[in-house]
Amino acid sequence: METKIKYFNIRIYAIIMKGRYKVLLSDEYMMDMKMTKFPGGGMNLGEGTADAIRREAMEEFHQEIEIISHYYTTDFFQRSMFFRDHQLISIYWLARFTEPIKFRISVKPFDFSEMKNGNQSFRWGDLRELQPEDLTFPIDRTVLNMLKKDSQIA
Repeated sequence: METKIKYFNIRIYAIIMKGRYKVLLSDEYMMDMKMTKFPGGGMNLGEGTADAIRREAMEEFHQEIEIISHYYTTDFFQRSMFFRDHQLISIYWLARFTEPIKFRISVKPFDFSEMKNGNQSFRWGDLRELQPEDLTFPIDRTVLNMLKKDSQIA
C-alpha cells in the first residue's frame, strides 16, 4: 500500500552558469548515498525562497550570490525519495557570485577523500555533455533539459 502524502518539502536551488554552457554542480554524500545535483537545499520555516537560497549559498560556498531571476518551480507531482509521506516542491533561481569564486572547484565528481555523510565538492558541468541520468533527482533532470533547450543544445 502506497504511503499517503502528508507534508510538503520545499527545496531551493541555484543555477549558476559560467559562460553559455557551464553550470555549477554539487557532488554530495548525504544520507549514505552519492548524489549529483544543483547547489541548494531545504527552505526553513519563516524564510522566503530568495532568502533561503542566499542562506544556502553562504552555507555551501561561504560567499554571497546575487539572484538574477526565478528559473523554475516544480510543475508536476514528485514524491520525496527519502520521506515517502512528503511531496517535493523545488524552486530554482538563476544566480551569480557577487565576487570571484573563493571555494575549490573540482575537475572530477565526488572529489573528497572518503564517502562520509556531509562531504561535498563542486564542479562545472558542460551542458553539451551532461545527460539527465548524470543527475540524481528527477526534478534536477527536468531543469537540466530546460537549460539545454535554453542554450539551444537539445
